[in-house]
Amino acid sequence: MSELILGIDLGTTNSAVGIVDSGFPILLANEDGRRITPSAVWIGADGSVEVGEKAVRRQAAEPERVITSIKRLMGCRTSELGGDFPIAVTNGPDGYPQVLGKKPEEVSAEILREMKRIAEWRMGAEITKAVITVPAYFHDAQRAATKRAGELAGLEVIRILNEPTAAALAYGLDRLGDMARVAVYDLGGGTFDLSILEMQDGVFQVLATHGDTRLGGDDLNAMILDEMMMRAGISSVDPAARVRLLAEADRVKLALSEHEQAVFRVPFYDGVRSLEQTIRRLELEQIAAPWIQKTVRLCRQALADSALKASDLNAVVLVGGSSRIPAVRRAVQEVFGLEPDISQHPDEAIALGATIQGGVLSGAMRQIILLDVTPLSLGIETFGGLMNVLIPRNTTIPCKAGELFTNAADQQLGMRVRVLQGEREMAKDNWELGCFDVPFSPAPKGQARVGVQFKIDENGILEALARDVSTGIDRVIQIESAAVNVDDAAVEAMVSQSVEHAFADMAQRVFTEAKLKAEELIPAVEAALSQGLATAEERGEIENALVAVRAGLLDGTANLLKPAVQRLDLATESLAARLVEQALDSALDRQLVADK
Repeated sequence: MSELILGIDLGTTNSAVGIVDSGFPILLANEDGRRITPSAVWIGADGSVEVGEKAVRRQAAEPERVITSIKRLMGCRTSELGGDFPIAVTNGPDGYPQVLGKKPEEVSAEILREMKRIAEWRMGAEITKAVITVPAYFHDAQRAATKRAGELAGLEVIRILNEPTAAALAYGLDRLGDMARVAVYDLGGGTFDLSILEMQDGVFQVLATHGDTRLGGDDLNAMILDEMMMRAGISSVDPAARVRLLAEADRVKLALSEHEQAVFRVPFYDGVRSLEQTIRRLELEQIAAPWIQKTVRLCRQALADSALKASDLNAVVLVGGSSRIPAVRRAVQEVFGLEPDISQHPDEAIALGATIQGGVLSGAMRQIILLDVTPLSLGIETFGGLMNVLIPRNTTIPCKAGELFTNAADQQLGMRVRVLQGEREMAKDNWELGCFDVPFSPAPKGQARVGVQFKIDENGILEALARDVSTGIDRVIQIESAAVNVDDAAVEAMVSQSVEHAFADMAQRVFTEAKLKAEELIPAVEAALSQGLATAEERGEIENALVAVRAGLLDGTANLLKPAVQRLDLATESLAARLVEQALDSALDRQLVADK
């Protein structure tokens, strides 16, 4: 058996870990079923530590004890630091920064230790070696600090891998031919890199790289917050309030990648004052323009250094969470004259590339001849009769994909997993390949968890696995040749039907999703109103919105129901925030009583 070597993306905002298993690189999910873990560390007054989602959840109550974006401090002297950092930074005796009495590499070590723990838990074996990625523009001190962090976490760091090279490995640069050139545009939470790589005879070579270790999504969050504060006439806020406001800036930024308008809303951010401003996507793009232009200048410098023209490139690959912003994608297309390739998951590509590199170094990766692709999407039926796709059509095999699902009703005794194949939005319109039941202990709605994974091997055999997370018990079925050997005429007919019924199918899906949301919202809103926390003005708007939602349910069309649900959601945001604050205050009071 080959030695296990982890591939780790130690990111500014999120981190991820992978391993090569049975010859294939896979990213490993944490207990919540997520393949990415927030790069957040909470350090308690007694020295106790929590990492990831647990740390993020503590931000509301103890923002001054939750460290995020630590990557921005790695390997830098205190005198070199610039820009915004979420919590107070002090100067250590050696001239290097400290946060809550810890060096940046000590904080990063906690994140890496969590990645190691997740991998060992998933693989059931001790793992001591790793490949860790860094921005291409990291200097020697930053790379050395990253390596020290790995060693503090109990890992032998056998390779520090540049993030653009990792992204190119994940992308599969070799599939473009014997010689290919690719630009990798990596805009993450804290850093930016643009690298131009060439692959010839199986060897990667970096032709040019430019970047900025202090340019990323965190900076845009700060710019959004500055704009919101300026509009509201707020000159300054205390550090704890700033943490809450920056979190809302991040939420708004993400929302505006999908919608034309969002509301920046933080009630009682300092215990007294509230901040609420509407912001449109166009306004965000105006705020972000100088930030995006910095990346454009670095792109042009890298092109000039490589002695290549944009037309010499085969592809431009986008990675990093901030690359989702529509204005960023347009800017990249203008610079390179190529439609950006977004085939890789922006938050997972670098970890996947590190995993591949680890597999190559361990000897676990073998040459894979990819003979076929999935002709139709594969998925399962979810609540409401919807088709939830796990493996999209035209995915190259072998492949593996999974997702975590929860119970849709209180005290549900089990879940029926219907394995489906097809391109239609509703489960009933697709083909059922198999079906099996996963029993679990009765639990409140949303508490029982079942992980579903599809795996297709090189022979086109689909294995569907469902695991009850609480017990670890698996249910598995194998469906031979269902994934690949589908009659061409049947595939063509299914695709044609999906095109023919696209609008009707999507309308039905949107209505079903809105109906599920409405049925969840109505009792929750009614319960909230009964507590008497809503103002008279809020109550009037909420009750009108409830009437509109009920009318939309009776009408049965997405055009009425979806906006009505959105209106109700918006009308109850302030009330929901007060309920959360009330719950936090109650919990804090109980804790204070218990401590006395």
